[in-house]
Amino acid sequence: MKMATSISEQQTGNAVHRAWWKESAVYQIYPASFKDSNDDGIGDIPGIISKLDYIQKLGIDIIWVCPCYKSPQVDMGYDISDYCNIAEQYGTVEDVEQLIEGCHEREMRLLMDLVVNHTSDQHEWFLQSRSSKDSEYRNWYIWKPPRFDEKGDRHPPNNWAAHFEGSAWEYDETTGEYYLHLFAKEQPDLNWEYPPVRKAVHDIIRFWLDKGVDGFRLDVINFISKDQTFPDAPVDDPDRIWQWGHMYYGNGPRLHEYLQDIGKILSEYDAFSVGEMPCVQDGEEVLRVVRQDRGELNMIFQFDHAVIDHGKYDKFAPMQWTLTSLKQLASHPNDTPTLDIYREQYLKKARDNSRTPMQWSSASNAGFTSPDVDPWMSVNPNYTTVNAEVQMFDPSSTFNYWSSLLRLRKRYGDIFIYGDFTMVDSASEEIFAYKRMFDHQQVLVLCNWTDKAVVWHPAPHGVGKVKDVLLNSYGVSEKYRIASEKWPLRPYEATVLLINSEV
Repeated sequence: MKMATSISEQQTGNAVHRAWWKESAVYQIYPASFKDSNDDGIGDIPGIISKLDYIQKLGIDIIWVCPCYKSPQVDMGYDISDYCNIAEQYGTVEDVEQLIEGCHEREMRLLMDLVVNHTSDQHEWFLQSRSSKDSEYRNWYIWKPPRFDEKGDRHPPNNWAAHFEGSAWEYDETTGEYYLHLFAKEQPDLNWEYPPVRKAVHDIIRFWLDKGVDGFRLDVINFISKDQTFPDAPVDDPDRIWQWGHMYYGNGPRLHEYLQDIGKILSEYDAFSVGEMPCVQDGEEVLRVVRQDRGELNMIFQFDHAVIDHGKYDKFAPMQWTLTSLKQLASHPNDTPTLDIYREQYLKKARDNSRTPMQWSSASNAGFTSPDVDPWMSVNPNYTTVNAEVQMFDPSSTFNYWSSLLRLRKRYGDIFIYGDFTMVDSASEEIFAYKRMFDHQQVLVLCNWTDKAVVWHPAPHGVGKVKDVLLNSYGVSEKYRIASEKWPLRPYEATVLLINSEV
């Protein structure tokens, strides 16, 4: 499951707001990596269409396609040069229309990635903006004059760091000013303070909704409103020249106004929205975004638990963490599960492991493209044993386990989606357990987080007798094992139990 867990408005008991997107499971696809249909070594939209039955069999309801728009591909398509056209290597707008039709025929929906904090520096808007200070597009981006020190040396307008490297400001020789780029220098930030920018974004949203798209994942959407004084960031790391300035743009002063404008458009189409919102840790701020009565976003991706084992300044620097600290981050009551490609195949942790070509079979190039074609990125060498063909026919595979989990979630939807959430045995460093309750039904999810056998005592935690074993990671129910006052759990065992509401 994608570790950026989605959070939506809390529901309790029978007072629920039912929505199709809450009851759905989402599958993320990098189009370049999923399936190559024309033997150029790059995945494409027709390739996705050819595998819709596979995705449906997994139990998916929403397909989230990462950026496939026209782009120089500096940042895997997150640098968009034309929002209303598709990158040539991926196909055409007509191919996307066929993808939408194919999803809807299978009762699935299509979610597109929308990146509107920034564009590519090759977008016509930016080319016009940088051409002259007098350009009608000048205010579409954030331009500032240099600062000069006592020696007359030129410096950026402030000390903000870009999320990739270096300063968040790039000097432009043509007009003698800096433009803001919170990511790569080829990704200039749009100026959302300028009304024509907002109208252009709204037009893009309507363009795709009118074609039948069912919603959007909004990339770093909480960065679109900046503190207009653009102050220096506090010096958090004295060893760095450039400092993190997220407190001045991660939930800026006009964010909710901008999101409500987007929400109004989406509501006209019953469309779904999930916002990527890093650098937001205030629970009240999260609720302001997802509360139904505010009309902003349906859900957000938060990253608190994704960084639990990151070093302070380097996510690849390991840091000790505890199960109890993870439990504090996992206390939200209702999620929409999101799988990225290969999660159903269980490939190991690394950013590129979710971007290497999809492993369809043990054939050469993993069935992603023809044997005599060089794929755009090397195939993981384990494809001969870890691939979709093997997994689909192995009852104990990760694919079939995920499929079972998603079927179970649908079968007991009231409990898992709309039920109350209660953490159980929260102090344990070995057991991760919680209850879901709806009306008079209760489910216990019980996980042994260790590599050794553990005995767990249910009575002190108010857990009633077991009615049924709904799912077990070892593939067997063995209800007799949990009929006593002591429940033995095997290493890394996870089980889902239907329990009595009375102890």
